[in-house]
Amino acid sequence: MTINQLSIFIENKEGKLADLTSTLAKENIDIRAMSVADTQDFGILRLIVSDTDRAIAALKETGCIVSVTQVLAISISDTPGSLSTVLRILSDNHISVEYVYAFITRRQEGAYVVFRVADNQAAAELLTKHGVKLATKDDIDAL
Repeated sequence: MTINQLSIFIENKEGKLADLTSTLAKENIDIRAMSVADTQDFGILRLIVSDTDRAIAALKETGCIVSVTQVLAISISDTPGSLSTVLRILSDNHISVEYVYAFITRRQEGAYVVFRVADNQAAAELLTKHGVKLATKDDIDAL
């Protein structure tokens, strides 16, 4: 079970991130999770949003380069060691994590973690087998 993540190529210049988020706000699109990996000149903005299709259309209309990646999202307890346990399960079963980012929610009293791995299906089956709750798009949208 995967969710859609937007990856947006963005210039590392003053105001660019504000412009991009304003575009989404004008379309009434909620940002559920966000991560930025940058270099001196450019960055990759990764977003989980409330409406992927509308976000893509709005961003492309402004000239953004946008791609969609299938990622895993899990729900874990917001306690020390929860993330370590999940990462150990993946590592012990030779599933490499390309990148990861997390966010917490007070409404659910837990944390959500987004993973990019080479084989989403294998990772999902493994984590489910070990009792890790996979998060669905509906779970993320309900935040």
